Amino acid sequence: MKFRLEREVLTEAVTWVARALPNRPPTPVLAGVLIEAKDDDTVTLSAFDYEISARLTIAAEVSEAGSALVNGRLLADICRNLPAKPAELATDGSKVQLTCGSSRFALLQMPVSDYPTLPTSPEPSGSIDGTTFTQAVAQVHVAADRGDTLPILTGVRVEIDDDKMTLLATDRYRLAMRELTWSPSAPGTAHVALIPARLLSDTAKSLGASGSVEIALGEAAGGDGLVGFEAGTRRTTTRLLDGEYPKVTSIFPSSVDSEAVVETAALVEAVKRVALVAERNTPVRLRFTDGQLAIEAGAGDDAQASEAVPCTMTGPELEIGFNPHFLLDGLGALGTSHCRLQFTQPSRPAVLVGQTDADTEPDMSYRYVLMPVRFPA
Repeated sequence: MKFRLEREVLTEAVTWVARALPNRPPTPVLAGVLIEAKDDDTVTLSAFDYEISARLTIAAEVSEAGSALVNGRLLADICRNLPAKPAELATDGSKVQLTCGSSRFALLQMPVSDYPTLPTSPEPSGSIDGTTFTQAVAQVHVAADRGDTLPILTGVRVEIDDDKMTLLATDRYRLAMRELTWSPSAPGTAHVALIPARLLSDTAKSLGASGSVEIALGEAAGGDGLVGFEAGTRRTTTRLLDGEYPKVTSIFPSSVDSEAVVETAALVEAVKRVALVAERNTPVRLRFTDGQLAIEAGAGDDAQASEAVPCTMTGPELEIGFNPHFLLDGLGALGTSHCRLQFTQPSRPAVLVGQTDADTEPDMSYRYVLMPVRFPA
């Protein structure tokens, strides 16, 4: 194997593929990135640990076709520190020689024959605009559980019903749901998949800039336990989480008694400042009246803070407490200049939605439900 290409192209490709490598590979070969140079002047880089696969094809000047398996993280570290000159990789006995300018590295080859067969390239079940998909995943990812108590809650539930896609995540203290449209390959497509939230977020960020993302579910992905994503020459698959996701959509209030519209940026800045004095796991207090929202934290002999921002209120006035970090996560995910908070009563979940202006209708395609926190006695 021998090929030559620009250092930036190599670095970007190796870095992207190496993201799929396990932190603690069960066998040494699974720490490797498989490099395959072909006679059509393309090089394919692959990584696979039986849970996640990543494959990327790039153009290169191939003078000798062949394959090699080398330590992926080490190769990525080397590539990121190479000088800004063309790079050349060539097999030499048991080593892979990497040359870039006056820099020379010799990497030990691992046996390609021991490397597992990667999942077959998935057939797309449909496609979606990359920017829209990335934004939607980011909006629901914030509500996924980050602990290990209930592994099923570390996933994002993706439901497909024809051209409608619904993303849902919760950690029991908040719930985020985004509804959007996509283009299914066949009418009447229906799937439900539970995708690990961190992997879905990383995948959306890395593929979303490509313009369009193809998604494969069910048998099209290579099996019911897999989901596949493809954008341009980048392809990745991941194993789904097992289990029945709780029926949490019943948390959404069926009616609204009070609504408040606030400028998002002003509320974010005020909550950040006031939360500085909030002890760990203590709420910030929000008092909603027509014309003003007062935000307070701290009580008694503790440090205290308060701030007020303009607010348009309809319905009964209300006082409610929220975990400030969970509130800020929701506000940050909206992506709109104004936000609308919908309440039934202070002890019931509140709904946060965005709107483009103070007087426009709210955008109900994204809803962030936040459980209130009781004030200390």
